[in-house]
Amino acid sequence: MAPQREWLERDFYKDLGVASDASSEEIQKAYRKLAAELHPDRNPGNAEAEERFKRVSEAKSVLSDPEKKKEYDETRAMFAGGRFRGGGNGFPGGFPGGGGTTYTTSTGADFNIGDLFGGGGGGGGGESGGFGDIFEGLFNRGGRAQSTSRPRRGKDLETETTLTFRDAAVGTTVPLRVTSPSPCTSCHGSGAKAGTSPKVCASCNGSGYVSRNQGAFGFSEPCQDCQGTGSRIDDPCTDCAGSGVTVRARTINVRIPPGVEDGQRIRLAGQGEAGRRGAPSGDLYVVVHVKADRVFTRTGQDLKLTLPVSISELILGATVSVPTLEGSVGVKIPAGTTDGRTLRVRGRGVPKRAGGAGDLLVTVKVAVPPKLDDAAREAMQVYAQAERACGFDPRADWGR
Repeated sequence: MAPQREWLERDFYKDLGVASDASSEEIQKAYRKLAAELHPDRNPGNAEAEERFKRVSEAKSVLSDPEKKKEYDETRAMFAGGRFRGGGNGFPGGFPGGGGTTYTTSTGADFNIGDLFGGGGGGGGGESGGFGDIFEGLFNRGGRAQSTSRPRRGKDLETETTLTFRDAAVGTTVPLRVTSPSPCTSCHGSGAKAGTSPKVCASCNGSGYVSRNQGAFGFSEPCQDCQGTGSRIDDPCTDCAGSGVTVRARTINVRIPPGVEDGQRIRLAGQGEAGRRGAPSGDLYVVVHVKADRVFTRTGQDLKLTLPVSISELILGATVSVPTLEGSVGVKIPAGTTDGRTLRVRGRGVPKRAGGAGDLLVTVKVAVPPKLDDAAREAMQVYAQAERACGFDPRADWGR
């Protein structure tokens, strides 16, 4: 479906949550807020958020471009104002249906809806003389409209990689082997044999379209001489048969940012499937899987670990060496610390993209020796007697 046809069914202002007379600054502000909330990196696995992100991005791309915004507003105003009407009515609820309905333009000319959608056949499958031709004729603007046969952007691709917990936390660079359609190395994606280049099509002057008139309407249709590409290749590249694309394996060094989480998708712009005949490549999405760590877990940007301690370290206090993502750090356990208490070490967690890092949360847990020698047993018995003598009862408040 051509963009102008989609515009009749989409309310880009509503997608962004702004008024139809919103300024460019208001449009940009609304987009930045929604993009931050809906970005796939912040909503891994959330298909609804991803779809809304795409709609918001599309709305922004149209409304932030003065020329596209003008065409969008004109398109919607033209149909909302009844310049095309059927039986005296407009096009409520989107595109009209019914192949046999006759509609009238504001100039009084009649046309059949079957001709619009099916080139005179009453169906929806016509490629020329149909609804697409009317819109391309209205919005061609000197040959800028794009044909379905023009070289298109390559498809997006997706691959996976698995990281250790620590690599995911501090960031790393990993090589990925990808086999996909890529720009032909012989013709560098042009589709023309080495030493030659595509020529501008003389029939359409490079626009990919030729124009014709039919009654009250002006139509544009793909140029038959260049198949709507706007260029001709007299001597195609033999390695890619003139497509500009070959399937090959390549290695991409992917930089994983600090703090990536399990299941997160990283977008590599332009690293997806190559577009035909020099068209832009798609994007590559890398799904990251993170292995569990023997010591650490995390919540957001904070690291967590459980620190085994002796009963004497809790009673008397101690300074204990604790592992971090970058070496070890001494953590002071205050005298009289209770089992299960969590101590916070600031700035020793997962690095943040904006700078700084989260905290390290250390939870102490008493480790009881399975066996004691005679000297240790006697010492514990002496301690137990002294503990009772000073009136300590660990169950004094139990059951109250």
